[in-house]
This record gives sequence, C-alpha cells and structure tokens, in this order.
Amino acid sequence: MASVTYKNVWKKFGDVVALEDLNLDVADKEFLVLVGPSGCGKTTALRCLAGLEEVTEGVVLIGDTEVNDVAPKDRDIAMVFQSYALYPHMTVFDNMAFGLKLRKVPKQEIKQLVEEAAKILGIEGLLQRKPRELSGGQRQRVAVGRAIVRQPKVFLFDEPLSNLDAKLRVQTRAEISKLHQRLQTTFIYVTHDQVEAMTMASRIAVMNKGILQQLDAPQQLYDFPNNMFVAGFIGSPSMNFFEGKIIREDDTLYVDMESFKVKIPKERQAPYEKIVDQKIVFGIRPEDIHNPQFAPPSIVAEPVETKVDVTELMGNEIFLYLVNGKHSFVARVDPRTRVEMGEDLQVVFNMQNMHIFDPVADPENPVAVR
Repeated sequence: MASVTYKNVWKKFGDVVALEDLNLDVADKEFLVLVGPSGCGKTTALRCLAGLEEVTEGVVLIGDTEVNDVAPKDRDIAMVFQSYALYPHMTVFDNMAFGLKLRKVPKQEIKQLVEEAAKILGIEGLLQRKPRELSGGQRQRVAVGRAIVRQPKVFLFDEPLSNLDAKLRVQTRAEISKLHQRLQTTFIYVTHDQVEAMTMASRIAVMNKGILQQLDAPQQLYDFPNNMFVAGFIGSPSMNFFEGKIIREDDTLYVDMESFKVKIPKERQAPYEKIVDQKIVFGIRPEDIHNPQFAPPSIVAEPVETKVDVTELMGNEIFLYLVNGKHSFVARVDPRTRVEMGEDLQVVFNMQNMHIFDPVADPENPVAVR
C-alpha cells in the first residue's frame, strides 16, 4: 500500500502545457478521482505516475520513493484502460495470468491469484472463454482482474467505463467502489463524468487546462466550489449563471439581473458588502429553483417570473427550461408540476444555496465570494 505525491509537476509537449505546476497528495488507501473535460490534463497526470510519460519538471513519488527515473514495470502499479487491451487468442485465465508469468511467478501461485481475483469479480465461470465470447462488462472485469492479480501498491483507472452502456456503467461503478473497500489499496481514477466522480470518490481533484482547480470531498465541491468552472462542472444539470451586480436598497442587498432581482438573505449579506455596485456572476443550481406550490417550507424563497420554453419529464422529476428577459435557465422541479410550453410560471429561488462569483478577480474564471 502506498501514498502518491506530485510535487510541482509540469508536463509539456513542445509548446503545449499539459500539466502546470501540479501539487497533489493522495493518501494511502484513498480513492481519488481526477475529473475534468477532455484535454484538461487528467490522463497525462495518470500517465506520468505510471511512467508512460516523462515528467518535464517536478517530482512524482510513490510512498517515499521518487519514481521519475524508475521504469514503469518497477513502479508497482497496475493500470486499467478505457480499451480492455485483452489478447484475443488467449483465454480469460491466460489474459489475467500473463503479467505474472512474465515475472516468473510459480504456476500454483498464479492459479491461486487468478482464481481469487475471478471470484472477487464474479467471473470464475468465464476463465476458459476467449475475449470474443464475453460481453463488454465481462471484458472490463477481466481487465480489472488482470490488475488485481498483480497485487500492486496503486491501482490506476483511465476512463474504464466509457465503453459500457448506461445501465452497465452504473453497475460496474458500484462494483469498483466495493472492490476498493475490499482491497484497501490506493485507487486513482480518471473520468470526464462528474456523476462517476461524485458517487465513487473519497476526494475529487477537478482539473482544467492542466491546472488543478480544487481538491475536496464530493459534497464540499458541490456546496462550496472555489470558482465558476468547478461550480459549472460539478452537478447535473450544471449550475445556472446570470450576469448582474450587487445593489443596496434600504439596508438590504439585492442581486440585480436587469430583468429581475432577488434579495440576499440578511445572514448572508456580510461577504458581499465589499462588492456593492460591482459586476458579479450569480449562480443557482437547477435543484434550488422550485415550483412554489411544492417548495420545501424551510427555504428562503425569492420569486421570479418566467416563461416555460421547454419541458422534459423524467418520471421522478421535471426539467423546465425557463426564460426571463435575456436570461435562459434550467429548473429541476417536483414531478407533480403541471405546465405547458409557452406558459407563464412563477418559480422561487432558494437563496440559502445561492453562489456569487467575482469576475474582477479573474475574468476568465470568476472566483467564489464567501
């Protein structure tokens, strides 16, 4: 078992910066998820740890050992890729045993390790099949099993569920989480899917353009995003953003979006006193916009007049695409809501869960004001 540390790690491909001064500590036995859009540097970070890419600057450590100059095969890691990378002419048993045979592990020990891993993954009945005889989910289990038999210090997963259908992704996601609990080994998992990140991780590292944006527990990221990028990336559907400014009326602060304004609760006004009359970005999640008829009684509700543009009935909830003036936004409302496209509807914003971002501090990625 081992911790993983990135110290001031840079990775450049010519003039392109894939990782910029990455500092990241992964605790022993932790399940860390690296998440971000395509091209954000998450897979590059994983490949630098695995030794598949050479670090341009900085240090990568596994435990207390610097591994910059250690060959990939000697780093005591195992990697599961998006593509299953199975040998088509070999049986499942031989695919799982291949790495052990290369390391000259005794036959009886190989048999024991493969059978144990197959039992953990529920594929003990498939050991004599060839990959072409397996479903996508079964092939992914074989790829995971091949990693398990090596008993590495660190498991690396590079978007392992991307090739699976939606139902199988949910099932396999749960299996990987249970596997982590059972093996008690360090897991580092790369995905662009924030739902995977939120449901599996003990901590999430959100990345964008090669820069670590925020590192925190899933709920903390959701409740207290550091900036507009993190706020928009975590949560589905993503947070609604409105350009506006803070104004004062009779000792009360409001967010003025021109076509409507909402009152900031008294207990939340203090941090925004310093940015009165300044342009800001107001953020509210779809799940914090309610049909007043079914709104929870405990929320601090501010009414907003809207017109319904599109409705999406999801069964257990309804997504409403709403318009107010120049603003378009999404609400996630109670399934008992009955509205038609083009209809006027008053909704309420839960101002206890609002977010304010300051574009003056960083125009490209406004920072949260708290």
